Amino acid sequence: MPAPEADIVAALRGLDSCAVSDALDTLGLSGATTALRQMWPCPGTIAGRVRTVTAAPKTTAGPTTHIATPLVAVAAPDDVVVIDNHGRIDVSCWGGILTEAAVHAGVAAVIVDGACRDVQDSATAGLPVFARTAVPVSARGRVVQQQMDERIQIDGVSVAAFDYVVADVNGVVFVPAVAAARVVALAQRIAERERAMTEAVRAGQDITSIMHDSRFPAVTAQEAAP
Repeated sequence: MPAPEADIVAALRGLDSCAVSDALDTLGLSGATTALRQMWPCPGTIAGRVRTVTAAPKTTAGPTTHIATPLVAVAAPDDVVVIDNHGRIDVSCWGGILTEAAVHAGVAAVIVDGACRDVQDSATAGLPVFARTAVPVSARGRVVQQQMDERIQIDGVSVAAFDYVVADVNGVVFVPAVAAARVVALAQRIAERERAMTEAVRAGQDITSIMHDSRFPAVTAQEAAP
């Protein structure tokens, strides 16, 4: 029986993006991004269920629904808003008013493949935001929401709605829902191995021996839960 979503999210929060990235590598899966960074010093590890938004340039005249508002309106606790703005850094697609609404809904974090703004508002509200950069340029009149909860590309990684994501000071890593239990189990074993190695270092043992694969063998895919 698949692990409940809440269990997966809780387990990911007990790990870090490096261990999860290593687990994906071991299983031959992609998921780690390299261009996204936290916009303010968010504490600990953030994890949750992915809810996706696809952005597109505004091409029609007149007022439109602001990007991401339909998703934030139905978001639930542990959801992470993930916006595909195709890496654009000339215009923001997330700002302070959206942050207030997201916090009210219990959104765990926001990830933007592009730019955000109002970083100080996100920091004050305690909402973790990860993006390529921050710019002051508004989305109004420039960017609209094209799709919601569809498969998207984030920094070259294919991401589906209700996949999982883990993010911290090291970066952002997405986990396919169909492999989440295996990835978590493997990442936990990897984290245990690294703790044992750290203890050996603190005990004064030789680092060459500790880091040699024969001393602490790499965790294999067969050690993950089926």
